[in-house]
Amino acid sequence: MASTRSSRRVDRAGGSGPPDIPAPDSGTAASSASAGDAVAAALHAALTPLAAAHHAAAGGQPLRVVIALSGGRDSMALLDAFARLARELPIVVSALHVHHGLSPNADAWAAFCAAECENRAIALAIRRVRIERVPGESPEAAARAARYAALSSADADVVALAHHADDQAETLLLQLLRGAGPLGLAAMPTVRVAGGPAVIRPFLALPRAAIETYARQCGVAWIDDESNADRGIRRNYLRHEIAPRLATAFPGYPATLVRAAAHNAEAAGLLDELAALDAEKMVAGDASGAPTLDRAALIALAQRAPPRARNLLRWFIRRNALPLPSTARLAAMLDQLVRAAPDARVRLSHAGAELGIFRGRIVVHAPPVARFAMAWSGEQALALPHGVLEFTPARGEGLAVSALAATAVTVRRREGGERIRFAADRPSRALKRLLHDAGIAPWQRDSLPFVYCDDALAAVPGIGVDAAFRAAGDAAGIVLHWHPAGRA
Repeated sequence: MASTRSSRRVDRAGGSGPPDIPAPDSGTAASSASAGDAVAAALHAALTPLAAAHHAAAGGQPLRVVIALSGGRDSMALLDAFARLARELPIVVSALHVHHGLSPNADAWAAFCAAECENRAIALAIRRVRIERVPGESPEAAARAARYAALSSADADVVALAHHADDQAETLLLQLLRGAGPLGLAAMPTVRVAGGPAVIRPFLALPRAAIETYARQCGVAWIDDESNADRGIRRNYLRHEIAPRLATAFPGYPATLVRAAAHNAEAAGLLDELAALDAEKMVAGDASGAPTLDRAALIALAQRAPPRARNLLRWFIRRNALPLPSTARLAAMLDQLVRAAPDARVRLSHAGAELGIFRGRIVVHAPPVARFAMAWSGEQALALPHGVLEFTPARGEGLAVSALAATAVTVRRREGGERIRFAADRPSRALKRLLHDAGIAPWQRDSLPFVYCDDALAAVPGIGVDAAFRAAGDAAGIVLHWHPAGRA
């Protein structure tokens, strides 16, 4: 197990463990009181308004707070402070430890967190996650994404994170060195409410030294993650090589950078307000409620005020729950969206999604599904790579059950050139034209599941059933219902 540090650990089940350091003198005790007051004040400031609002809105129910617990010094200080505060506010506190398995000490860290939570009578959930590596992404970034995904799905009203002022300063420096704009330079928000539990960072205005003083003087034990010493990781390089020099040369560090982040957060908020004003007559929801953008209005805005057009596109991308592209990539995307011919097929790939144009509106949608073929064996719902196809029993409509029973039924994606005949005395019609006339976007056409009986196209959900396979009269039939997953 990685080293465990502790000043004086208190056994809350009764008595206290042996002290690891001498008892503090009066000066140290005053420092301890000061650190404890600062930590308590920070928690009260972050939680009191949230707890009061929740108490009123939820009929007197206490606020459920989950602490993101890594076992490190900062999160253990947060756990300890919450254990004390829980007696004073209408809150229920638990903890969540995300076990990503990247370190050989990961099991020992989980066991340590469990023991420390048990000492404080705080419930702990341990979530094991599998790190999915993305090309070009560091293991640390992948682990961070998995951790935040686990936290965002926590059964709680609020998730509390232990980031402090030094973390905020490091984040601002990293964003500055990446060339980020105001939103990136705003670094981490103290409170974020956007789907799932609210996220709070009560320590964000406190320096690392105050957290360490609290942990040592209150007898808080913690573990050290060996990766924190790896200077090959950019944040660690800043922390160990650059931040100490900045603190020596600029006595206001890190508070001055925390203040700069707050200024940028304010500027980013104003830019969002401007984008919202520009979007009032330009953005509308599609059939699924996802926002779409009027292309003609974006073109006019780009001609009149290019920075505002870039700001609007940036805002639109975020509204579709996608990460922001780089400055160069955003400019290239805007240029293609504005300059494309009216009938051009635009496909801009970004973060696992695509931006396209359909009937004069810019839409964020899923990329085309890969070629697939799946057999249907009579189940009511067939799970496809990109959604679920339901087979609902009916009478006198849909696919004839007798036809399905006599053939091998498969479901495939569109390949192009397919035709279907709706009546025996009429010619077959091209699916391409039918899909166009039905107002189905090109990317949705490419993802529709086609049902085949042997090698003959029998039905397309939302379009119709071929006459050769249609249930007639009062015959037993199957009606198809297509439910695409995620972005349509």
